[in-house]
Amino acid sequence: MSRVAKNPVVLPAGVDVTVGAGQVVVKGPLGSLVLPLHPSVKVERQGDAVQCSAIEGAVNSKAMSGTVRALVNNMVTGVSKGFERKLTLVGVGYRAQAQGDKLNLSLGFSHPVVHMMPAGIKVETPTQTEIVIKGVDKQAVGKVAAEVRAYRAPEPYKGKGVRYSDEVVSLKETKKK
Repeated sequence: MSRVAKNPVVLPAGVDVTVGAGQVVVKGPLGSLVLPLHPSVKVERQGDAVQCSAIEGAVNSKAMSGTVRALVNNMVTGVSKGFERKLTLVGVGYRAQAQGDKLNLSLGFSHPVVHMMPAGIKVETPTQTEIVIKGVDKQAVGKVAAEVRAYRAPEPYKGKGVRYSDEVVSLKETKKK
């Protein structure tokens, strides 16, 4: 069996997990998430923990049991604490402004870039060069952060662009004559 799946997912106070009908529903103070179950993985609730195990004889069941356990753990963390991703704008004139479910970006193009946030994702701009993306779904938060970063990825010579706050951009040396 997967070594990841051997560890149970411990449920904090205020989080409820329901297993049934081929899906796992996790409800908490920040919202609720649904995960469709893989047919080769068995998920069962045991008191204040959730245990994932592989069904014997199924293809890839050992690998999928660890994957399902990690997904359930991320769902429990999301509905109890939430996830956030910080982005930083580096460059002269690069600005960001949050307006409700829109993120207005000025990234040196001839036009402003407007990015619409999907449902369940909130965006904040503490300063004009910082963006904080928050939500309960780890995958959705990461996807939105990657989409915003893709508008102007950091270039390797001056490092200008949108980067993750913990990202290190190694700069290249310019061409010599």
